[in-house]
Amino acid sequence: MEAFITDWVNLLLRWLHVVAAIAWIGESFYFVMLDNGLKPPKAAEDKQKGVFGEMWSVHGGGFYHAQKYLNSPPQMPEDLHWSKWKSYTTWLSGFALFCVLYLLQPQTYLIDKNVMDLQPGQAVGLAVAFLIGGWFVYDFLCRILGKNERVLGIGVALFVVAATYATTHIFAGRAAFLIVGAMMATSMSANVFFWIIPGQRKSVDALSKGEVPNPIWGKLGKQRSVHNTYFTLPVVFIMISNHYAFTYSNPYNWVILTIIMAAGAMIRQFFVLRHSGKNLYALPVAGAALLAGVAVFAAPRPTPAPAAGAHGEAAAPAVKLSEIQPILTQRCATCHSAKPTMMGSAPAGVMLDTPAEISQNAQRIYQQAVALKSMPLGNVTQMTDDERQKIAAWFNGGAQQ
Repeated sequence: MEAFITDWVNLLLRWLHVVAAIAWIGESFYFVMLDNGLKPPKAAEDKQKGVFGEMWSVHGGGFYHAQKYLNSPPQMPEDLHWSKWKSYTTWLSGFALFCVLYLLQPQTYLIDKNVMDLQPGQAVGLAVAFLIGGWFVYDFLCRILGKNERVLGIGVALFVVAATYATTHIFAGRAAFLIVGAMMATSMSANVFFWIIPGQRKSVDALSKGEVPNPIWGKLGKQRSVHNTYFTLPVVFIMISNHYAFTYSNPYNWVILTIIMAAGAMIRQFFVLRHSGKNLYALPVAGAALLAGVAVFAAPRPTPAPAAGAHGEAAAPAVKLSEIQPILTQRCATCHSAKPTMMGSAPAGVMLDTPAEISQNAQRIYQQAVALKSMPLGNVTQMTDDERQKIAAWFNGGAQQ
């Protein structure tokens, strides 16, 4: 029952997190598009009112006229919309999900003894340290390098690469990717909480009093907002990466993640520029080329088929399903079963209780346990290399019954 309840909490938190993230990202992308697509106002009265730019759009059967004021409008509206709770809800639900899935089950999800032999408490402490420390390092870089956007961008990129390398050499690959994404997402939401919203409040308060707001608050908020838009696609990729073991189970997983994040940033830059009328097609082409290169680099190498006997020796006998079923029962069916003992339900609905189910999932078993070695998760059931080789021999021999 405890595993069942945990699965339900996991599902509901994941649902909330995805919905909140869609709302936050959608609103963020809309305002980036709006900001970069503004045109000078055509009406003389709008210019006199202080309108900086405007955009006309059509959606859902109606027409919309958005206007931007750098200073306050003639009359400050009472129901001013603030873009903050979507960000906060995304982070809070994401951190809760991270706690339920990773921090409460470190031996299953955080630790891979082939990477680093950590104790559960050490793994949890280090994971939380990356989230908190990542924000402080990023914020420090912004404070000391913020006057030079190019240098700051390089500094932040190098820090993210360093964090990616570090996490993939401390945690299980799947957890390492999630920790990097959570670290970046923490900085994104912290930007909203500590810089963007406070700066906007100070500007609104000053304008309400008839004072001229300090322009530094707008500049700092804009800078952090720009960073958030470039973090978005890499973070979204990381959110879904745990479904694709070929990315995080590779020995050079940190290189794969770094390249994919760079491709995501390039593609995002194309759309940012496109909103202002510039079509730099080299950016998405370069991003696609990087993704294609990663696909080739990450592709599992074929396992050589067993060689025939030499000098008249008989070839090794084919491995039958009956020989690997005990291995799968001991190492895999603790999760992949109609009645799992480690989880509330079989992940991805894959069950390995019967010979028919094993045969049906032969390709998956080989891919996850042999080619990628991503299963069992964290190798908590201690599948040996000899057992993996036996599974490979069974599969390469035609997955015989």
